[in-house]
Parts: sequence; C-alpha cells; structure tokens
Amino acid sequence: MAEFLRIRRGRIGPADVGLPLGPGLRRAPGLRREELAALAGVSMDYYTRIEQGRETAPSDAVLNALARALRLTDDEHAHLLALADRAAGRTPRRRPVDPQPVRPGLRLLLESLRPGPAYVLSDVNDVLAANPEGLALMPGLDDWPPAQRNTIRYTFLHPAARTVFADWDRVAGNCVAHLHTAEVTAPGRTAALVTQMCEASSEFAALWRRHDVRVKRGGRTAFRHLAIGPLTLANEVLGLVGDGQRMLVYQAAPGTAEHDALLLLTMAGEQVGSRARSS
Repeated sequence: MAEFLRIRRGRIGPADVGLPLGPGLRRAPGLRREELAALAGVSMDYYTRIEQGRETAPSDAVLNALARALRLTDDEHAHLLALADRAAGRTPRRRPVDPQPVRPGLRLLLESLRPGPAYVLSDVNDVLAANPEGLALMPGLDDWPPAQRNTIRYTFLHPAARTVFADWDRVAGNCVAHLHTAEVTAPGRTAALVTQMCEASSEFAALWRRHDVRVKRGGRTAFRHLAIGPLTLANEVLGLVGDGQRMLVYQAAPGTAEHDALLLLTMAGEQVGSRARSS
C-alpha cells in the first residue's frame, strides 16, 4: 500500500490538481506529501506515516479521500482498498482462491466456441485449457509444457509474440496492469511469477514498477499472424464464479473477413492438435 501511494503521488503534478508550483525546486516529480495530505484533508504527519508503512490501518474514508486526490480510476481505487486490507490484516474484500481444475463443462464450452480462439486462464494468466484455435493464435505457445503456458510469460518471453501482437506495447502494458489485480486474490502465485518475470525481462520489470492497475475486460486486439495474415478480433473476458478462473474469448462476426480467417486458423489448430497427440 505504501509503495503504491508513493508511486502514484509521483505521477500526478500540481497542475493536474489545480495547485501552483510553489517556491523552491522540486527534487522529485509529482505532488509533495504535504500537498497530497492537504488535498485529502488529512495531516501531513498522518499521511507520512501511511506512506512510510508505519500506519497500516487507515480508514476507508481516508483511503477514499486519497483516491480522489490522486485521481485514481475505479480499478485503482479498488486495488488501494484491497492493499489496505492486506496491510491491516483484515479479511480481504476479494478473498484469495486456490487454483481449481477446469471443469468438464468449461472444456465443452471451449469446443462450442470454435472457430473462436478461447482459453480458460487462472488469475495470474496461466493457460489452464484452450481450444485448438486458441493455441494456434499464439504460435509457439503449444511448444511449452502445459505447466509453463502463461499469456504474460508468452507476451514477454516468446520470440513470436512481438510479431503476432501488432500492438505489442499496449498488450504488454495491459497484461501487467491486470496482473497487479491478482496481488490480492493470488499473492503467492503473483509474487512467484513477478520474481521470475523481473529476472527474465527488464521491460516487464519497468512496467511492474509503474503500478498501473486495470482489470482486463473486453476490447479488440490486432494480430499479425504468419498462417492467416493480419486481422483484428474482438475479445471478451468472462469471470467464472468461485474458481479463480476467467475465460478469454476472441470472436468475429460471421460473414466477415476476420471470421473467414478464423476458419483458416482452425486448420492450423488441427495441425497443432495432431502434433500434441503424437508427442
């Protein structure tokens, strides 16, 4: 919580909140502690104790005031409250969930969504199950052992990712921002993945230190796929209640060029499946 507040304070300047620059040189970017404390309506001493980790149980009223002063988004505000629960040792508002096996009904749903690429993901983006098109959409993902398949690991560490994701910077930023939301629901698994990724990728480490927080929701993703060419697909993220899992589905409207491309992807996916069955 203290680190999150300190970093976010450094990313919002006086002009952003209607304050004058004031006298003297600023040794660091962003608001001074006394400025943020005044905006939030708390004493500087009390805010300093929070930011230094000496006050671990600020009230929701104080946290809400800090969120408003820092112009946090709804996702960032919820993340701050969750971090505060953990710092104070309170029962978290979003309880950690142990990994669960993928239910047979979900595997059947993956098949029914074809030719749309679809995945069941853990809260830290482990690929728990995928249909053939899902594996084919990310070339090389199927070369990794199932226990190593993770979309964040793929994005930063697989050499094909920077080609297949046409807007790699946006995809990379979004997946790291979403991983921050798993710090509460899966603290141990998040810490293990972050340690591994920070050691393997300086780009991941830099994005992680930014403390951007965004829950992954639906959108559009552009691909440059070697087998089917360039295409942009809509995607939806569906939460699976009680399992600590999400379903990610890419889709295209029937009759469009993108849907025709997905039919070609099915052929590539069948080749992936044949290799997997023979190995």
